[in-house]
Amino acid sequence: MNRSNENIAAIILAAGYSSRMGDFKPLLQLGDYKAIEHAVRCFQQAGIGDVQVVTGYRAAEVAAVVKPMGAGVVCNPDFDQGMFTSIQAGVRELAPGTQAFFLLPVDIPLVNHKTIEKIINYSHVYQYGIIYPVFQGKRGHPLLISTRYKDEILQGAAQGGLRGILTLHEHDAFNIEVDDETVLLDMDTPSDYQYLLNYQQQKSIPTLEQALQILNKAAVNERIKEHCCAVAYTALDLTEKLNNAGAGLDENLVMAGALLHDIARHEPNHALVGARLVEAWGYPRVASVVAVHMDIEVCEDESITEAEVVYYVDKMVKGKDLIPVTDRFLASLYKYKDDVQACLAVLNRVEQAGRIARKIEDILDYTYESLLGLSCSREQTAPCLKDMLYSSIIANKSFASIQF
Repeated sequence: MNRSNENIAAIILAAGYSSRMGDFKPLLQLGDYKAIEHAVRCFQQAGIGDVQVVTGYRAAEVAAVVKPMGAGVVCNPDFDQGMFTSIQAGVRELAPGTQAFFLLPVDIPLVNHKTIEKIINYSHVYQYGIIYPVFQGKRGHPLLISTRYKDEILQGAAQGGLRGILTLHEHDAFNIEVDDETVLLDMDTPSDYQYLLNYQQQKSIPTLEQALQILNKAAVNERIKEHCCAVAYTALDLTEKLNNAGAGLDENLVMAGALLHDIARHEPNHALVGARLVEAWGYPRVASVVAVHMDIEVCEDESITEAEVVYYVDKMVKGKDLIPVTDRFLASLYKYKDDVQACLAVLNRVEQAGRIARKIEDILDYTYESLLGLSCSREQTAPCLKDMLYSSIIANKSFASIQF
């Protein structure tokens, strides 16, 4: 846990009946996690160690989910008397020394941990007692409340519950503009839940603007950005043609993976380093594409994937120019002609690219390179590269046992 966060807690409200939903909101599945798990994780990923979940209805079921995650549980026996009683129950159990607490209803489960981090950072600079995240001019959740209002909340003196207390202290409130729509996305009804399901499916994929912003924040130089954009443009073109033939690929995932694949280009093991960076930004699906853009294992019996498209197209783009895949690998073999292990690694990449090329041709009934006017056929690619590898290293007797 970040030491600057150790005096900040989080209270998640998960005690109600969920009557308008028709199902129990905390345990609704959203992608890989339940709603309550998403809520707990967003704080933990932001470095908040003290996360308390206020329960009421079906308390044991909620506790069984969050306790193994390391969250605390506060049971509110008066939950049926309104949400404010759950707020009071959570505030009452705040640890001594807590200076501020986040407040988040489980209805709003998909908040990005980067938003939490931004609020925390601002709280250290601006000494306001109430901080709201704001998206496109609208206040959302979670808000951060100073414990100097703890007694006032517990006494419940103001009319209107917490809203009344916050209104009284509007002079001590601060709005932080965030690039995170999820601070407004709640789920009260089945249609809300369906919207969040659809949103969650795309949540781990940045928009074009967000991906470009990530490249800028990562200080990627213009030459690499040009390459990434060229790969993305070509990969989207190929994806469109594959989808027109029924491939069912996610164009947004291809776009984001291609744009961000070289985000750590100048680092050793740049594919894995880049994947960790992209995942840290909150985009694990894209990170999985970035991680394998250098080395991938392709199963020809399975459908073509977004990662395979990005891998293949990346081998067709040198700088920002299209070249035959053969030329790309021949150049690599020449560059590493005195390093047998490097040459064998290149040859494995040739094999994987060939498998992807065969998938593409099976779907389109033609090679993508032929459509682009690049001279390469799948029958000749691997053999000619093997020939070059053999001629490059066979003179060294220590390599004589290598079989091609």
